[in-house]
Amino acid sequence: MPDPRQPNRLIGQKSPYLLQHAWNPVDWRPWGEEAFEAARRQDRPIFLSVGYSTCHWCHVMERESFEDEATAAILNSRFVPVKVDREEMPDIDRIYMLFVQATTGSGGWPMSVWLTPSLKPLYGGSYFPPVERLGRPSFRSVLETLATLWQNDRERLLDNAGSMMRRLLELARPPQGSGELTERPAARCLEELERSFDPEYGGFGGAPKFPRPALLRFLLGRDGSAGKGEAARMALVTLDRMAAGGIHDHLGIPGKGGGGFSRYSTDRHWQVPHFEKMLYDNAQLADIYLRAFQRTREARHAEAARDIFNYVLTDLRSPEGAFLAAEDADSRPAAGGDAREGEFYLWSEAEVSDLLGMDEARLFCMAYGIRGHGNAIEDPHGEFAGRNVLFIAEQRAEVAAHFGITPAEASRRLDAAREALFEARSRRPRPLRDGKVVTAWNGLMVSALARGAAILGDRSLLDAAKLAVEFVLEQLYVKGQGRLFRSWCDGVASIPGKAADYADMVQGLIDLYEATLDAGYLGIALELAESQVELFADRAEGGFYSSASYDELAPLRLKEDEDGAEPSANSVSAMNLLRLSAMTGREELRRLALSAIRNFTGILERAPTAMPLMLVALDAAMRPGLRVVLAGEPGDERLRELHRAAFRHDRSDMVLMHGTLASSGLLPDAWATVRAHQGAPAAFVCSEGCCRPPAYDPDALGKLLEWRKEC
Repeated sequence: MPDPRQPNRLIGQKSPYLLQHAWNPVDWRPWGEEAFEAARRQDRPIFLSVGYSTCHWCHVMERESFEDEATAAILNSRFVPVKVDREEMPDIDRIYMLFVQATTGSGGWPMSVWLTPSLKPLYGGSYFPPVERLGRPSFRSVLETLATLWQNDRERLLDNAGSMMRRLLELARPPQGSGELTERPAARCLEELERSFDPEYGGFGGAPKFPRPALLRFLLGRDGSAGKGEAARMALVTLDRMAAGGIHDHLGIPGKGGGGFSRYSTDRHWQVPHFEKMLYDNAQLADIYLRAFQRTREARHAEAARDIFNYVLTDLRSPEGAFLAAEDADSRPAAGGDAREGEFYLWSEAEVSDLLGMDEARLFCMAYGIRGHGNAIEDPHGEFAGRNVLFIAEQRAEVAAHFGITPAEASRRLDAAREALFEARSRRPRPLRDGKVVTAWNGLMVSALARGAAILGDRSLLDAAKLAVEFVLEQLYVKGQGRLFRSWCDGVASIPGKAADYADMVQGLIDLYEATLDAGYLGIALELAESQVELFADRAEGGFYSSASYDELAPLRLKEDEDGAEPSANSVSAMNLLRLSAMTGREELRRLALSAIRNFTGILERAPTAMPLMLVALDAAMRPGLRVVLAGEPGDERLRELHRAAFRHDRSDMVLMHGTLASSGLLPDAWATVRAHQGAPAAFVCSEGCCRPPAYDPDALGKLLEWRKEC
């Protein structure tokens, strides 16, 4: 056993999660051939532990088991312990999560899986306590039982492992579907969502509640640009309730920090969050609030997007301009002691009164639901007694009426109180940040920022998106080969890019092109899309594997078939390929998109809520689609007005281009459309090979963007 005062084999890694475990007495190894060879040589099972740096229960299991000398002794003497950061290796995580879900009926992190030296799963689960609790066996009892079985009844274990590997191979294939592109899956998805919708608090199902931005995007697109039907209503109610809830950090101060959204709510009211903040959640939510604003023109939706951007740009941006992965749920109390969940965000009534004074505190406590006994309606571990999560308990107009002041006065005083609490909170110990840069999540953030810049008219958002792309192209992109790395940390890029890295970065670059009309971004997007096809595409059946064809560390190549916390690379790629085909005129890209969609018709027909973004791509594939081509000199203000007007509408079947001689090789159809045009800047709206007369002003363009009839 290694000296507990010495680091283990993770000390040379860059992942913040792996480094958190580098001083455990467990003799951890990173996932790779060295660990596999050690298991074969020592004839021991592998104990695989998968988690991530901001995971609350990962911290708990580390304190209880991985820092315990006696438990470490069993792991080191009977197993080969291996650690994986799920954010670096989502494909490895996905393989064994399928096994855990199939054998236990649930999953989560930390994920614990025991493997043969040939990487076949033997047994698995998520969190195991140090002593038997609530029907969960203790971690040490599981270790001892499996070690004994490996020694005395190995043949039975290996037979089970072989059957489970065959089962995983079956799960790796999407269920067979009709291959037909019809409206039926979308209609069924909408019916299922209507049945599970919470009409009072929004969201779907009971507690815990997750934001599910992919579902919300599907719903916003079902009722056309007006967004006034039942589908859009479900999305808008959910967005409004989330924005008012405790899942939203209400101490976002422009230019200073704070704000954004936590991972999920532990209750149906969106009131008590699981406090970690993830880049991928906030990127997707910013995009959804922007889409809501495009439909409603309600300022509150734009403000929610701005609040997210403020959080990400102040609290999750690296000095180089890239975006960091996440912020922890746990932090240490100001008075010292062990880190606890939500410590940074919680308030007692006495703290608020001492900080603001009695009169201002009464106003603030009414507005934000603060109670003397605390307001946590879900507190299974007794951590929040006497503490409060800020949420919108009363609207400002009601607060003003209660205290006999004007709404403007109420807003001024509440904003001053928010800033005072923000400054006081800033002096508390901060939650740790995961300092790695994940390519896929930066692609999602670039996409949101680019669209935000165009929709909100905020140049600073565009500058931030450009800077992040520059970082990725400098640090995570292999020039001349069109290849990406997955992550960067502490000056080093590592892990070959996964399908999601290509898909999400291509989406970000397409959106950045549409926001800037700089064809250079579109050229890189096309190059990366071609590399993705080469490395990940299933040419026989359609769709994209998560792991590259050359990646030898993945025992199976799976296709991601769920738009969950992160969008599936297949859904994003289908939409990317449709957009790139519409822009470039390359029909083979459309064929690849249709092949991917058809490959998942089995999922769409059986469980359509699993892939709502693929339904968005399916809808776009079935429509004639709109191509908006702008003509004019880049610096002309009239061209900029037309450009801004195009972003007042959110249509998944629309692409936006600037027809110029310089980009004619990349966008031949756009150049052909405007080549003969003379005079003032104009916008051409085209569909199915024909174009309407040019629009010369924003109002005329807006009317054309409602056009759905054939020529």
